[in-house]
Amino acid sequence: MSEPPLRLAAVERRFRTEAGELPVLQGADLALGAGEIVALVAPSGTGKSTLLHLAGLLERPDGGEVFVEGRAAGTLSDDARTAIRRTTIGFVYQFHHLLPEFTAEENILLPQMAAGKPRAEARARAHDLLAAFGLAGREHHRPGRLSGGEQQRVAIARALANRPRILLADEPTGNLDVGTSDRVFGELLNAVRNHGVAALIATHNPDLAARMDRVVTLREGRVVPA
Repeated sequence: MSEPPLRLAAVERRFRTEAGELPVLQGADLALGAGEIVALVAPSGTGKSTLLHLAGLLERPDGGEVFVEGRAAGTLSDDARTAIRRTTIGFVYQFHHLLPEFTAEENILLPQMAAGKPRAEARARAHDLLAAFGLAGREHHRPGRLSGGEQQRVAIARALANRPRILLADEPTGNLDVGTSDRVFGELLNAVRNHGVAALIATHNPDLAARMDRVVTLREGRVVPA
């Protein structure tokens, strides 16, 4: 049996405070299969963002291990972890974090070029993604000329630009109205299904969570079914 794209094994994370160490994750286990979309629903302050940061190799665990396509990432150099993030992991945040001085096309083109893709190929990929997300004709618009929903669709397209095996999203529709949120999520779901991406989506929206394959939460520092 092949390894899942993402697996967290007994992951621990602690933070130092004036009052002493604060345990946030205490032996968290989670595996995501290809083409699977999982909702992470938990109260604020329970470690959702910490879990996403560890899964995305933005932080290192204090214990346990994060496996990306079967490869243990804990002992890899910072450069090796950056390379994995660039080519294998896509991120979507609640606030789109698009570069305001660049167009929609350029925001999707830049991460591809950083990964070594030729400019012409990166531009073609950006145009294909924008069309798939209903943004044909908006390629040369800067973020300030796009609606909130359009900006978030560009952000999702950017996250998918390098054809990642793993997609991590932290409240990707939390800043949108209900209608726009539903459309953006539907497009994200189609991208996951069509390309076999393993996706972990943190959300407070129970309706969106119910549309995913399964729902997990955090309890006493562990990942458990919701």
